[in-house]
Amino acid sequence: MTIHIITDGSSDLTPEIVQQFGIHVVPLYVRFGQEVLTSDMDTAQFYGRMREEEDLPKTSSPSPADFYHMYQSLGTDKDILVLSLTSSLSSTYNHALMAKTMYEEEGHPNRIEVIDTKTASAGLGLLAVRAAQLAGAGKTLDEVAYTVSHQVKHTRTYFTLDTLDNVIRGGRLGKFKGTVASMLNIKLLMEASEEGSIEVMEKIRGTQKTLRRLIEKVGDAWNHVDKEWIAFAHSNCEERAKAFMKELLDKYHFDQVLFVNMGPVIGTYAGEGGVLITYQELPQTT
Repeated sequence: MTIHIITDGSSDLTPEIVQQFGIHVVPLYVRFGQEVLTSDMDTAQFYGRMREEEDLPKTSSPSPADFYHMYQSLGTDKDILVLSLTSSLSSTYNHALMAKTMYEEEGHPNRIEVIDTKTASAGLGLLAVRAAQLAGAGKTLDEVAYTVSHQVKHTRTYFTLDTLDNVIRGGRLGKFKGTVASMLNIKLLMEASEEGSIEVMEKIRGTQKTLRRLIEKVGDAWNHVDKEWIAFAHSNCEERAKAFMKELLDKYHFDQVLFVNMGPVIGTYAGEGGVLITYQELPQTT
């Protein structure tokens, strides 16, 4: 590879994918009471622990020192590209930038670029994998950063949650509205906005109807979809997610598929049973 690719632990990439594509991961932190763990903890252990605990775990971003130590550990023979969780939800991007400034002030010869991907989970993971592919093909830092920045603008991330308990408990949805929605079996179809925030697109009654609507979203954009990659993520509901993935891929073919389980960072807010898809659209020419 011509450059090093770094992402953070919210990308939910498995150790196998990280090794396959030569990606470096800076973990986030998850805290159960006074016990602090990292986002690369075993997902089964995390979800089991979350079910048992009365309070939701707390998550926090890597510190500037965490990023700085990663930069140092990679040496100075290659440039570095960092792809971070959306800055609308976390200080991870800003901490990566602070570490870049610290590193540059020491006069190292290699360069660092940091990109706010405006997404998370498999959306971030997909961008990291595609960046690693470009680096593996011999592209320079400027070339990869330009392409990834372009891909960020055309990345579409949609997801739905099976339960609203965690977003209510985490204070991201009013308790009254959330309780009413849960009683009526209302599911929220959400997306990552252009600014990287989370927005509710539609309210749909029933899980299966919501998943079918996710498939329809792909179909609605199909003429403009980049068919090279699609990514799926689930929050500890592998069987449901694989059935959904099969249904989607039976209708719409993609060359390559990324499939991951949401780790502690995104799983804390999603709760169990969430499903997410990410793909990229082609730029429309005039």
